[in-house]
Amino acid sequence: MAEQALVDAYNYDVFHRRNFSKWMNWDEAPVVGTEAPDFPLWHLDKTETSLSKLWGENKFLVVEFGSFT
Repeated sequence: MAEQALVDAYNYDVFHRRNFSKWMNWDEAPVVGTEAPDFPLWHLDKTETSLSKLWGENKFLVVEFGSFT
């Protein structure tokens, strides 16, 4: 897909599953109730941490995924 076509496809008018599902790997997502896989994260000061480290340091943890573009 050409770069402009990709940008046009990404910038859809209505937030509906049909507009973004082609980029999602629904079958690979963890099942609800299972432990999340560990992965790297970064603080705002650009120092690296990980999901497991934050989980170990906090009683409650919320990780939000999304696009802020």
